[in-house]
Amino acid sequence: MGTTRDPAARLLATLDAAWADFHASYAGLSDDELLEPGVSGDWSIRDIMAHVSWWEEEALKHLPVILAGGRPPRYSDLYGGIDAFNARKAGEWRGLSLAEVRHRLAETHDRLVAYLQQVPPDHLKSGTRFRRRLRLDTYGHYPLHTQAIREWRTRRESH
Repeated sequence: MGTTRDPAARLLATLDAAWADFHASYAGLSDDELLEPGVSGDWSIRDIMAHVSWWEEEALKHLPVILAGGRPPRYSDLYGGIDAFNARKAGEWRGLSLAEVRHRLAETHDRLVAYLQQVPPDHLKSGTRFRRRLRLDTYGHYPLHTQAIREWRTRRESH
């Protein structure tokens, strides 16, 4: 069977392409530039990297629940909404250095890919609850931040 028909291979290729594009958006920037606020609201690229990582952690926490037929709790019930959750996580991650954020970003993504490689293929098809949650937390999420970083770089270069 070719990889184009294999939902796992297709999904991993989609995830990998969006992940590579996210990394490319800040490639070549210095550590100081990665820490500069104002990329997305008052967030720096380091803050965005942390944000992407904590959403991958959320995927790793909740995808097994979905796989088992359960429903993850709603962010509105737990935290008062997604914005409140993001603010809480930003506070938790604030003390981490750029190196620590980079490490967690890579390590969490590697765990996510390893997890996805052992998920039964039926759950990876488009339209499943599993796939919807994965898309929202990962390959549908990265491009939003990739675009914000690219727009920020364009603004900086035009000044």
